[in-house]
Amino acid sequence: MIVRSETFYFPPPYLEPDAWAAEPPAMLVVRWYEERAGRRIRTDPAAVAGEQGAQINHGRWVADCTACGSAQIVTPTDPRMWCVECGTGWWQLRFPTDVAAIEAALDGLPVAAQNWSEAETAPGQPGLEG
Repeated sequence: MIVRSETFYFPPPYLEPDAWAAEPPAMLVVRWYEERAGRRIRTDPAAVAGEQGAQINHGRWVADCTACGSAQIVTPTDPRMWCVECGTGWWQLRFPTDVAAIEAALDGLPVAAQNWSEAETAPGQPGLEG
């Protein structure tokens, strides 16, 4: 199984397991980071940082912030990312058109071999949206 934000970022044990159930998947990392850093992160729905491709790295969907170089686990179900490190804004993320096919192709491989990026999409394979 390829890890996505909704299967990675969970509330700490002192909160109810469903404490963040109402949060959109892209906000889970913000809540998770706030708990660990002990401070609030202000997000602005209108702050758009740019567009960035997502990739699979060691069995996790990840995206990088090109402003500061940090990365976080993301999800195709909510294709955006707020950089919790530098707060540049919402990165709009590109995912392949057939996420399920790419995840299925990687299923069963050792975690270190579960990698995919836009550059690896050849003609005839599941490509990118848009």
